[in-house]
Amino acid sequence: MKPLASLSALAAALLRVLYALWALLVFLAVGLGALALLVLLPRLTQRRRAARATARALLRLAGMPLTVKYPERLPQGQCVVVCNHASYMDGIVLTAALPARFGFVIKREMAAVPLAGPLLKRLGSEFVERFNRQRGATDTRRVLRNAIQGHSLVFFPEGTFTRTPGLLKFHTGAFATATRAGCPLVPAVLRGTRRALPPNGGLPLPGRIEMEILPPLTVPGGDPDQAAPALRDRAREAILAALGEPDLTCSDDTDRPPGTAHARSARASRP
Repeated sequence: MKPLASLSALAAALLRVLYALWALLVFLAVGLGALALLVLLPRLTQRRRAARATARALLRLAGMPLTVKYPERLPQGQCVVVCNHASYMDGIVLTAALPARFGFVIKREMAAVPLAGPLLKRLGSEFVERFNRQRGATDTRRVLRNAIQGHSLVFFPEGTFTRTPGLLKFHTGAFATATRAGCPLVPAVLRGTRRALPPNGGLPLPGRIEMEILPPLTVPGGDPDQAAPALRDRAREAILAALGEPDLTCSDDTDRPPGTAHARSARASRP
């Protein structure tokens, strides 16, 4: 039995390596083709539509079929979408899942990534500095101006992802943007991307990917500076409950009854 088990394990490992090589070729070929299209197409709307079609083709070819649950919950007009972050696949999945009117708000380090950086720039992505406070404030003001002008935006409010499954604390930028623009905020949950492209550098794996759009949240009235944290807490609670993964943050703040999802969500989200 041991030789048979060893052969099975070897065959499984070989298949996984072969799949990883195929996925790499797909990513490179489709990515380079997308970059060529985005360079040639003159209008931003055309480039975003091409990127959406390309992202869908990439997922199909890579054996990662995408299902979008409750797409009807997405408002027809301007809105801000916030989503959990688990893998470098997340941006591709959201590009495939969301209408072409959405732009991404992304950490500035991504602008320097080969292939991804030029693609993101041509798609009108907003890059935000995380480590230089003065530049970060300038970037934030620019994002707010664009939102006030009616742009629909996508944020990963955790700002990054970890090797451990679960939800990190949320930064307030997405929620300040929604409150100042006066538009609905739509929480969303991604499932399957962590397995598809593990954050620990493991080989990619085929499998289903799902995006679930949760019910939109109405922006509270009043002072936006006070409304944004409340909106952040509500969105994080909704995502944490739907995601089914651990809350990766903790805090000594116990102004809400401990042990409840709402309390964990609100405490973890506070700066």
